Amino acid sequence: MAKTATFGVMHVITAFSVTYALTGSVSIAGIVTFVEPLVNTVMHYFFDKYWDHPRVKTLRGMVADLVARRAPVVAESASQVA
Repeated sequence: MAKTATFGVMHVITAFSVTYALTGSVSIAGIVTFVEPLVNTVMHYFFDKYWDHPRVKTLRGMVADLVARRAPVVAESASQVA
C-alpha cells in the first residue's frame, strides 16, 4: 500500500510540475492536477470493463501476432546498424 500511495503522490507532483512548466499558471496547473486523475479513473473503469470482451481479446491476439512477426525484422535492422 505504501508503494501505491507514494506513486499517487509522485503522480500529483509530476502533473502539477509539468502543467506549471508548460503554462506558467498555478491555477491551471492545480485544476489539471486534480481533474486528470478523475478522468483517468473513469477511463480505467471502462478499460478494465472491456479488456476481456471477446472482440478486444481477438484484437489483442492480432496485435500480438503482428508484433511477433515484426520482431525479427527489427532485431535484424538493429544488428545492421551496430
